[in-house]
Amino acid sequence: MPSSHARLTPAAPLAIAAAMVAIYIIWGTTYLGIRVVVSPDQGMAIPPFAMVAIRFTIAGLAMLALCAVLARPALRSLTRRQIRDQVIVGLALNVGGLGVTSFGEQTIPSGITALLIALLPIWVAVIGRVIYKDRIAPLTAVGIAVGIIGVAILVSPRAGATGLDPLGLACILLSPLSWGGGSIWSQRRAATPTDQRVAVTIQMLAGGAGGLIIATLLGEWGSVHLDALGSDVIFALAYLITVGSLIAYNIYTWLLRVAPFGLVSTYAYVNPVVAVLAGSVILSEPISPELIVGGAIVVAGVAIMVTARSRAAARGAASH
Repeated sequence: MPSSHARLTPAAPLAIAAAMVAIYIIWGTTYLGIRVVVSPDQGMAIPPFAMVAIRFTIAGLAMLALCAVLARPALRSLTRRQIRDQVIVGLALNVGGLGVTSFGEQTIPSGITALLIALLPIWVAVIGRVIYKDRIAPLTAVGIAVGIIGVAILVSPRAGATGLDPLGLACILLSPLSWGGGSIWSQRRAATPTDQRVAVTIQMLAGGAGGLIIATLLGEWGSVHLDALGSDVIFALAYLITVGSLIAYNIYTWLLRVAPFGLVSTYAYVNPVVAVLAGSVILSEPISPELIVGGAIVVAGVAIMVTARSRAAARGAASH
């Protein structure tokens, strides 16, 4: 990820606005797509780690073909350390993060999942403090406290029709720990290829391989019957591979080059709103008063933390 004070490339405001809307909608609806693919309630499903294996193997191979055409020098100059470090990042993000999230979404509604995953900035702040001794700004601490209050309301038995499955809830709450840890390590310690697309390719292929291994160990492949999958599951999986993994990521990396990070990071509190609405409209997931209140508080906490991060970035830019 570029530094917060890197010089931005000029781009048309309308193009930036369109890209932001795309990120809001695409990443907000990927939770719905995962729910459709992995949830037995939706009919014949694909188990979570098998889904991860299929999704990231196909996406990774597509990215590899793209890099072979557009980033061949970066591919040729790869070092063993770069490959090793990006494999670690890919496993942390795509298996420990998205894989465990997908496991949890077998029983947890997509809207609540998105709201809980939105607390990723809390994990990032905690990991930064514990491992890297980063200072937690007062405004960040306020955001953490507000977010925790929102989670307490969300996980209360009254937030859903029958409460939330404890195992699924634990997966959703803990998966951002892997994603956040992998993200921080990739920025601070991991050796990165000269072209970011090559890094993403390795991460995706590592995620596909990791998902394959875990799915095999868990015996998930015996539950995969491709000929019996409904059109909704097939469409959702294709959406995750193409739109969710390939298109959205390239839009996001473009935005990081042309737009202030404070603007780009607003996806963190818009995506959950989109996910809740999509889950309600398409899957008829219930929206209780507790979900509305708890979700609003979580979004507020994330907004406070994003604001704190933007201010810190602005101060860092001013000092350079």
